[in-house]
Amino acid sequence: MKGHLHLICSRNSKGQNYLSQQSFRAPMHLSKPHEDHDALVVNLVTPTAGVFDDDEIDFNIQVEEGAALVLTTPSSSRVYRSRNGDSGKVRQRLRVGAAGFLEYYPEPFIPHTGARYHQVNDLHVDAGATLLFFEWLSPGRVASGESFQYHELRWDTDVWFDSQLIARERYCLSPMHDSVSALTMTFPHAHYLGCFLTGIETVPFEQIEALNSADVYLGCGPLINGGHTIKAVCNGALPARKTLRALRQLLYTAANRQLPNLGRFG
Repeated sequence: MKGHLHLICSRNSKGQNYLSQQSFRAPMHLSKPHEDHDALVVNLVTPTAGVFDDDEIDFNIQVEEGAALVLTTPSSSRVYRSRNGDSGKVRQRLRVGAAGFLEYYPEPFIPHTGARYHQVNDLHVDAGATLLFFEWLSPGRVASGESFQYHELRWDTDVWFDSQLIARERYCLSPMHDSVSALTMTFPHAHYLGCFLTGIETVPFEQIEALNSADVYLGCGPLINGGHTIKAVCNGALPARKTLRALRQLLYTAANRQLPNLGRFG
């Protein structure tokens, strides 16, 4: 199945954020957008069960100058067992114009036993814009005994700020070799959190580092040209969710913004 989601978020003369263009095709769908705390909140919905090995999904999200968009999901995303040896493929192109704001805040990604998946993230942020790009990768269906039983997960991420490449991340995780050992050595059912951020002048490093605990192993570091990245490994879903919520609150406060109501549990 070849699906897509194309959005342009604009800001009108009254200061209201709205979708000036939208187009989507299964397995993607949109809930009704709503505005809260000066940001348009859009929930991405997948009416199908999840991503299969012959699926190709293309995201193209643009936030125009001065507009603010929060892109989130109301439930977890799943990728299923590969039946023919191919990978489910998702390509995400995100662009934020000057003085714009974009947060991408998904629920956990859950790979099933035997899954193959390849995700490409191409993130472009203009000078003066703010990006909060979160990721949450679970070890699988732990309650069903499927912890790190997927076949292969590949992530390719490039982050550009003011036309300069500030981060390039490539990783391939597979229980067939030792690529997941850094996760399992920390916690046997480790959840991984990642964040790339730009446009926040004063990042609260001490408060972020204080999120470390017996169930959370977290680090934060600067990128060139004012960007930052945050990584965390958590001992289960509950510590991961608690850490992600606390991290979002800290970053919103640092950006002088209020957390919007997501129209769901939060």
